[in-house]
Amino acid sequence: MKKAGILNRHLAGALAELGHGDGVLVCDVGMPIPDGPKVVDLAFLAGVPSFAEVVDGLLAELVVEGATAATEVREANPAAAGLLDGHFPGLALVPHEELKRLSAGARLVVRTGEARPYANVLLRCGVFF
Repeated sequence: MKKAGILNRHLAGALAELGHGDGVLVCDVGMPIPDGPKVVDLAFLAGVPSFAEVVDGLLAELVVEGATAATEVREANPAAAGLLDGHFPGLALVPHEELKRLSAGARLVVRTGEARPYANVLLRCGVFF
């Protein structure tokens, strides 16, 4: 058994398969999940695990070269907006409907237990060298 890092075997395996430019959608329980991408559903209870916990955990494991979120996050969920701004200084913002459309191209969807609106981000994988 792994001693540290991501212990969920489905998530750890999916992350190991990602390559440069692949998309990872980290989403709340209300985000429609597109057909096609691999889905790792971590939701256990409302709010568990939180969006922040999952984003922080993923960033410990991934190199991210870009991130996109919904414009609506600024007004509807200032806590998520602050988290995203802190982690992704060049955060791209698009209307929520566009984020849903873009998420169909993700290779992986990680569903959190977050139950606050617009706690979603589409990450673009980078390389470590």
